[in-house]
Amino acid sequence: MKILIRLIPLVLFILLGVLLYRGLFLNPQAMPSALVGKTFPEFSLTRLSNQQQTLSNADFKPGIKLVNVWATWCPSCKVEHPFLVKLSKDKRFSLYGINYKDNRSDAKKWLKFYKDPYQFSIFDDAGRLGLNLGVFGAPETFVVDHKGVIRKRFAGVLEPRVWQREFLPLINTIETEMMQGK
Repeated sequence: MKILIRLIPLVLFILLGVLLYRGLFLNPQAMPSALVGKTFPEFSLTRLSNQQQTLSNADFKPGIKLVNVWATWCPSCKVEHPFLVKLSKDKRFSLYGINYKDNRSDAKKWLKFYKDPYQFSIFDDAGRLGLNLGVFGAPETFVVDHKGVIRKRFAGVLEPRVWQREFLPLINTIETEMMQGK
């Protein structure tokens, strides 16, 4: 019995080592989202550029939507912003922003200085919509299909390589589904 008790720390050490070793090979951007496959959450928040205008899901255009969570306090958002400006010219989808836990004045200056790629930005100063989306931070980007269903969540900087590998095939799939009436 004393031998078994003496082995407990060794067994715990081995288990901890296995868990840490396994963690080395996980992709930190592949965070699971309980919302993938579910409808984009209902919201009622103001437009970043106009605090008198309330926005809701009904303000999204029909078709494929990219919803990007961003903030001025987020250095990675500054890195991905030029690519978002480029993506905003693609007519296969509409790009929307969620300005997350930010200062309205700073965010408006940001978009004026760096260009505004979004159809509109939702001002989520309290992070309520972000909470409903399961956002951990910024930047994060969601692909929402023509039926309003979240098809993908990506945490991290959206850049050309990620776009080609993870987003473009999904956009093509959704376009095919739309043409087939699915």
